[in-house]
Amino acid sequence: MEQKKLIDEVEALRESFDSTTSQIIKDLRRQEKIMVRSDQRQQREYDELQLQLDEIKRLNKEIEDTQREVLLTVGGIGETRSKETFNHVRRVAEYSKLLALKMGMGIEEANLLKDASPMHDIGKVGIPDSILNKPGKLTEAEFEVMKHHALLGYEMFNKSERPLLKAAAIIAYEHHEKYDGSGYPRGLVGEEIHIYGRITSIADVFDALGSKRCYKEAWSDPEVFSLLREQSGSHFDPKLVDIFFDCNAEFLAIREAYKDE
Repeated sequence: MEQKKLIDEVEALRESFDSTTSQIIKDLRRQEKIMVRSDQRQQREYDELQLQLDEIKRLNKEIEDTQREVLLTVGGIGETRSKETFNHVRRVAEYSKLLALKMGMGIEEANLLKDASPMHDIGKVGIPDSILNKPGKLTEAEFEVMKHHALLGYEMFNKSERPLLKAAAIIAYEHHEKYDGSGYPRGLVGEEIHIYGRITSIADVFDALGSKRCYKEAWSDPEVFSLLREQSGSHFDPKLVDIFFDCNAEFLAIREAYKDE
């Protein structure tokens, strides 16, 4: 009797265990289905968010590309008012990027500098044609008016929070400063001048001297190189002048690629 009672108890325990196990398995399977549905819903939500993010990235890139194109075009318009060619701003942009990379600037910032540098003389849109296109040397009074273009260009962009336009404001304001403090509009000295201004200064002067203008003929390469060496440490950052001559062949290749018609 005791053995049978023990068997009955074991059997009851087994049935209870089987019932409990079966219920646990059902619960686990139900939970798995819930998790699968939840995972599928989460995946759909993730995919939808990813699509929205991709669209935002595409639109942002389109805005940035349009912004760069507008700056290049507007910069070119500003140059043509002073009888300079549209390719001048293209060359200055490429020279500036090259110098930036050679001095160790990251590619993203170098591209920012390249995209902003076409606006270096945009303030000239506010200078009278009689001064801007005068074939001879400007009088002292006329030169004071001409110098005002740096501030005009700065004021066009300095209120913007966009990195590209902030960079354009800096370049417009500081690319006529000189390393020894004799430049304008603020007489900044050395590294008080933003690196964007110091780089664009060399790029702009190199291209301007080697190009024909209403007030001068194009200088020969030896003449341009001689001035850059002479003005190292006075007009130009001497470290950047050294870099310029280290990659001189690449500058000349850019000039050839974007030469005036």
